Amino acid sequence: MLQCIFLLSDSGEVLLEKQLTGHRVDRSICEWFWDQILTQGDSLKLVPVIASPTHYLFQVVREGITFLACSQVEMPPLMAIEFLCRVADVLSNYLDGLNEDLIKDNFIIVYELLDEMIDNGFPLTTEPNILREMIAPPNIVSKVLSVVTGSTSNMSHTLPGAASSCVPWRKSDLKHASNEVYVDLVEEMDAIINRDGNLVKCEIYGEVQVNCHLSGLPDLTLTFANPSVLNDVRFHPCVRLRPWESNQILSFVPPDGQFKLMSYRVKKLKNTPIYVKPQLTSDSGTCRISVLVGIRNDPGKPIDSITVQFQLPPCVSSSDLSSNCGAVNILANKTCLWTIGRIPKDKAPSMSGTLVLETGVERLRMFPTFQVGFRVMGVALSGLKIDKLDLSNLPSRPYKGFRALTRAGEFQEHLWQKENPGIVRRLTLLLPCIVLLLMRMSVSLQLDLF
Repeated sequence: MLQCIFLLSDSGEVLLEKQLTGHRVDRSICEWFWDQILTQGDSLKLVPVIASPTHYLFQVVREGITFLACSQVEMPPLMAIEFLCRVADVLSNYLDGLNEDLIKDNFIIVYELLDEMIDNGFPLTTEPNILREMIAPPNIVSKVLSVVTGSTSNMSHTLPGAASSCVPWRKSDLKHASNEVYVDLVEEMDAIINRDGNLVKCEIYGEVQVNCHLSGLPDLTLTFANPSVLNDVRFHPCVRLRPWESNQILSFVPPDGQFKLMSYRVKKLKNTPIYVKPQLTSDSGTCRISVLVGIRNDPGKPIDSITVQFQLPPCVSSSDLSSNCGAVNILANKTCLWTIGRIPKDKAPSMSGTLVLETGVERLRMFPTFQVGFRVMGVALSGLKIDKLDLSNLPSRPYKGFRALTRAGEFQEHLWQKENPGIVRRLTLLLPCIVLLLMRMSVSLQLDLF
């Protein structure tokens, strides 16, 4: 049972406080939590459950907003974390985004949503379609009416019929002029490539997104051609678990409109669609950098929206970078952004230039990590394919559409450092002296022992 929910800004300010039970939780718990963040660093934000001296704290961070829930009794931690994720998703959907200003401008709607989503510390109504019937999303008309009438509430006076239905995520009397359903496979590739050019990690996080406009109470069955590639699947509440466990088939009665049917992860992939080869030579207060981009594994579809981004080290005072394809920009926070777009067929994109270090700094000690972005339309790089989509309980033949998209997530390429020839030559000359010194120290140690 949750006792209180706080919404904190990225500076630790309490944007919203919602007491859920008769036992009031003091705001000092937020001060203790933020002191721990400042003491232990941002790594604590990755910990979903924290035990304070008086409470168990559950946290979810979205777009710089920390959703913090408190409880003094033991409870399933996943239930608290899942509920906070639902709250974040609903607010983002209602407010068309999620930031400090939107929450402050619409705090009445946020309070009303929390009133409906949780009752006496236990989750109650979390389905967005039902919440939209109960509480109208903010718009210009509602804001004008609130100014004219003085009423600030968007609450409906009638309870939605779906609230007491066995399929609470869908209305029972839906009617559409044209029946259509669209299924999208949206994937993000996370990869880490080390300084030797070896692929350390490559996996895909994917979602099956459905946009449904079907009349009545339809029953859908989605079948994959190769469901064995999927790991860590997570379903919308509308999915029946038994058909998936027995035959790996998605059987469901869909909500109306757009929703996420399932999410999944595909691990231990062997290839990435593009490669990025950064190299750096540093000596005498300057650094020579070159970056080469090309196609490693052709997915069969054009790769576009390619970007390469890296943070200039603090000791760099100025830079002179240019490329043979796209544009290179140095942003205000000393971030270098190379926008390539699509790789041309006649040449490989490359960027090169010089970084000038601050006075007194001879060599670069901190090496940047390169963040790579790209997009591939029309293909899921995980290899997942939709076999068929069957529909029943429909008055007319619907239109079905399928799409796929893969984009880069946390795609990191670490720097390949070229050793300076002069340094290597000097180390080679010093190596015999070092070996001789070690031999003399060993003989001296043996004589002392005797």
